[in-house]
Amino acid sequence: MGVPEQLAERMSIAEQHEYLRARFSRRTMIRGGAVTLGAVAGGAFVPGATAQAAVPTRPATSTEHVDGALVAPFGRHLAFGGDPRTEITVSWQVPVAVKKPFIRIGAHPWDLSRKIEAEVRTLYTPAGVGASGDHTQYYLHAELTHLKPGRTYYYGVGHAGFDPAAPHLLGTLGTFTTAPAHKKPFTFTAFGDEGVSYHALANNSLLLGQNPAFHLHAGDIAYGDPAGQGKATDTGFDSRVWDQFLAQTESVAKSVPWMPAYGNHDMEAWYSPNGYGGEDARWNLPRNGPDKKNLPGVYSFVYGNTAVISLDANDISFEIPANLGISGGTQTKWLEAQLKKFRASKDVDFVVVFFHHCAYCTSTAHASEGGVRQEWVPLFEKYTVDLVINGHNHQYERTDVIKAGAVTKKLPIGGTAYPETDGVVYVTAGAAGRSLYAFSAPLSYEGHENEVDSVASFINTKDGKVNETVTWSRVRYLDYSFLRVDVTPAAKGRHATLTVRGIAETGEQVDHFTVARRAK
Repeated sequence: MGVPEQLAERMSIAEQHEYLRARFSRRTMIRGGAVTLGAVAGGAFVPGATAQAAVPTRPATSTEHVDGALVAPFGRHLAFGGDPRTEITVSWQVPVAVKKPFIRIGAHPWDLSRKIEAEVRTLYTPAGVGASGDHTQYYLHAELTHLKPGRTYYYGVGHAGFDPAAPHLLGTLGTFTTAPAHKKPFTFTAFGDEGVSYHALANNSLLLGQNPAFHLHAGDIAYGDPAGQGKATDTGFDSRVWDQFLAQTESVAKSVPWMPAYGNHDMEAWYSPNGYGGEDARWNLPRNGPDKKNLPGVYSFVYGNTAVISLDANDISFEIPANLGISGGTQTKWLEAQLKKFRASKDVDFVVVFFHHCAYCTSTAHASEGGVRQEWVPLFEKYTVDLVINGHNHQYERTDVIKAGAVTKKLPIGGTAYPETDGVVYVTAGAAGRSLYAFSAPLSYEGHENEVDSVASFINTKDGKVNETVTWSRVRYLDYSFLRVDVTPAAKGRHATLTVRGIAETGEQVDHFTVARRAK
């Protein structure tokens, strides 16, 4: 992509970005603006600032605008705001520049009279940057706030010449449902490392059938950067992969909030000093993290009785250090503050944390990340986190219950963990669609248990790979899969529960266990 390989090896993402920016200095850098929203009866939509990120852009000329009637939006994807009960962002793409993009929204498909202006974030990739060619992407976002809890809304996205309220376009409408105001049972799904493939599409079709309230994507989202080292020397980088990815996931993400964390393949060195300029253009995530300039994928939200925390493990990864230390320790301090707050809340029973690099995994590819064990695992144990979900390794693996690096309780398939006394359970769910990795130990999953006393593996440390022999690897499954988590609040005198299931691309259940916690 323009940085000599020998030079890139000694440069941070920020330094590579400045090098490329100087090389392509004929292009300008701009910052995204703020979306302006109007007011809607039955739930007010008010102005809200959007995340700002310096990204390359090629100013649109009048000749780039085509008849809007000939352009259809695609790649719709939803995300929660900071409060899922009242805040949703609807995002989408158009293939060319359009005039006056907007969203229509209402409580019924025949009542979409409320029309709200959308923000455009233009992402330009010039020829010479990887394999992308000369490519401009147009991402549109509309932040909706002051919604009513537990309500289903209908929406349509459009622009001048394409009005989703027109009778012949009603088939383009979508829906979303805000989080309930009180504790109720719900389901969410999760996986990592999807990319664009037949298997990814097959997993998405199964996801929709679970009727999830939201979906967690634990990093390595589209693989526009196939090398995944955060280096500008990747000649395979192709921004157009994102067009395919968002079209692929639209069947789910147009109605289910799709909440990503960022992995190593999501650091795209061209767009911004932190590697996340492209992500800032594509996503509109909650802005309650510690450092939106450097860590836009770090945030939290509460849905019903469950708090969810998204972390950026690139900040602490010894294995892939392109962004190592980018937060200066602020992410870990923020994490502890969040865990302390959620554990003190009478409304929160469960805390689920998800991020990319694995705390505990025996894959022969990446195995475990020492930075995670050093920085975050002690906090997970101190605040009795209920479930940790990772990607990075392209397979399914689940641990026993762990504390201080040792098994405190074996957790067989169908078993129950009590985090308050036992410890933490970790699940690697990185088999969403990319090519699969391997295990050194025999497979062991539901209906095909093959218990072993120990597994030979390794951990990535600041000094390189260190071999280790572990006893915590309980379930190992090597095919495409995802997680389904059913959350049940506590009935009187009973425990609140998370029922966690590993679901294969075939629909077969390959693992299940329960996490139980006393009601507050």
